[in-house]
Amino acid sequence: MPTDNEQVLRAAVTLLLRRPASSMDEIARAAGISRATLHRMFPGRPALITALGAEASARIGHAIDAADLSADDVPRALRDLVEQLMPCADYLAFLYGESSLVGDPDLERAWSVMDEQVAAVVRRGQENGSMRVDLTAQWVTEALFAFVAAAGWAVHEGRLAGRDAARSVTELLLGGARRTPGNPD
Repeated sequence: MPTDNEQVLRAAVTLLLRRPASSMDEIARAAGISRATLHRMFPGRPALITALGAEASARIGHAIDAADLSADDVPRALRDLVEQLMPCADYLAFLYGESSLVGDPDLERAWSVMDEQVAAVVRRGQENGSMRVDLTAQWVTEALFAFVAAAGWAVHEGRLAGRDAARSVTELLLGGARRTPGNPD
């Protein structure tokens, strides 16, 4: 019976979020496969980490593509984006914590595209007056991704209910990033 690569990566990312130094043996056990099978799939830890980075990038990219970022109502577009991102929050949290992926050219190219897609939405909101102009679009984008990752970790640790995560992220993000009479322009 062939082993499902996606299932192995899911088990690996879940374990590595809790215990980043987990061995290949521990990852294999978490995935319900033998160490030999894991090594056939990923010849070593660096190959597994690279595969997790690629999977994370793909999942986040698909979530961004699935969100209605062209909506005229920018806060609504950002809410939709967060809803789409929450199912891959653990992968996003993994990327934030995995220093060995820093400098990976494929991952950096993918991040650059994803960052620009989201920043363009924020800039559109700044132009139409629905988002604060004193916060750069890049900073709001970075905060959005960081909030999603943090919410994923909080859900994983039982500090936030999964059903409340997207709303918690958007309320925190938009409460600070949206232009309101009391916020500076």
